[in-house]
Amino acid sequence: MDVSASTSSNTQSSTQVETTKKAVQVQEEAIVKIIDSANEESREVSAQKTGMGNGIDLTA
Repeated sequence: MDVSASTSSNTQSSTQVETTKKAVQVQEEAIVKIIDSANEESREVSAQKTGMGNGIDLTA
């Protein structure tokens, strides 16, 4: 194997690693958003169940 083939192969491997890292990072960010959304929804449901949410009727 000559030097240029080795360098080309290393560059390609490095690019694949960077692409994979970026894909994992994007997936992690999406998962964090989903978890945050679920936590917010859970807080809202809990607040409504305990009477501490937006659904309090003060007109009675």
